[in-house]
Amino acid sequence: MSLGRIVVQKYGGSSVATAEKILAIADRVKTCHETMPHLVVAVSAMGKTTDQLVALARQVSRNPHGRDYDLLLASGEQVAVATLALALHDKGVPAIGLTGAQCNIRTDGSFNRARIQSIDTERIEEELRKGKVVIVAGFQGVTENDEITTLGRGGGDITGAAVAAALNASVCEICTDVDGVLSADPNVVPDARFWPELTYEEAIEMASSGAKVLHPRAAEICMSYKIPIHIRSSFHLREGTWIREGAKTMEEAEVVGVTSDRKIAKVTLLNVPDEPGIAAQIFKDVADRDINIRLIIQSAAADHRAGITFIIEDEFADLAAKLVNDWKQKGLAKEGMVEKDWATIAIIGHRLAATPGLSARMFASLAGAGINVDCISSSEMTMSCIIKRDEIERGVKAVHDEFFASETARKGRTAAAVK
Repeated sequence: MSLGRIVVQKYGGSSVATAEKILAIADRVKTCHETMPHLVVAVSAMGKTTDQLVALARQVSRNPHGRDYDLLLASGEQVAVATLALALHDKGVPAIGLTGAQCNIRTDGSFNRARIQSIDTERIEEELRKGKVVIVAGFQGVTENDEITTLGRGGGDITGAAVAAALNASVCEICTDVDGVLSADPNVVPDARFWPELTYEEAIEMASSGAKVLHPRAAEICMSYKIPIHIRSSFHLREGTWIREGAKTMEEAEVVGVTSDRKIAKVTLLNVPDEPGIAAQIFKDVADRDINIRLIIQSAAADHRAGITFIIEDEFADLAAKLVNDWKQKGLAKEGMVEKDWATIAIIGHRLAATPGLSARMFASLAGAGINVDCISSSEMTMSCIIKRDEIERGVKAVHDEFFASETARKGRTAAAVK
């Protein structure tokens, strides 16, 4: 028997950071359950719990990783699930908390960065038929051998999206500490523009470039299964931002967002032999250690020596530094360094590569703020560069002012400011 309309909500760590916030979320879930009888709630660990567990692991291990590291990290979500379930029970709401294993969320065996392969929704649907709110632990799953895995940072969003897709939910609500998607981080640009609607592609590009409201893999899952995403505040029921097929995108809005990411590191290799197979070996070593690369730049060779620069997430900086030493010892590079004091800044929009003048405006605005740029990259929807980390706030403000304080930008989408 079909369950009819199913709603999946996901609450992030900041939304359940304290007992008081969990009680507030329980009130919200209770209100929603009155009109959404088939409600699934995915939750992240409370506040900074995951960071604290990472710090704990590093106190006892020089290189925490693998099975037991995931076993430790996954415990944070279990606490949040059980605590929210207890709060709902106390408010008279039938609810049940389930771990990733109890929800049959099956992943591959890539500890710390697992990918969901399948979800058997039988247990979730059974509890929904009983009228219960089903609370699912985000960020985690199990392998075919029942080993606990974690999905990487932002994995709670991925869990919410994957569960929504598996249940063919009517909507996946991402409930967070902002009112929706804005044109920039409101902590940096207080008057950032609110978007009532975005396309999946826009959301993916913004998330991939540093916007924190949604994980890009979550947006990709929902796009593949045509599940609308509704990003809204955890603490009230204002409309928020809809991400879905057919979103009304007016191409006059050439730039829809300015994003940044402080958590990157720059790896520079100098005097790399300009020979076939050298770059392949370097990047095979990187891939073998599950290090994601954001951007690669290779300089022109001189005297049969070249330079290679690439950008990675800063959590891999120490591992990259060890690789650099290995490459120097093997003669793959004469010199090398890893720097953690960089950040990316990007503009997201439409036909950026085909629109004359956008790059000039972006880089002129940074120059006007006295900011030097490095490692420039562009695609159809994104133009980015890296700048020094301590200049990122000034950079975001300068670029945002260039594109959103002008009459040209005001010809874009009609968007009501969030009150």
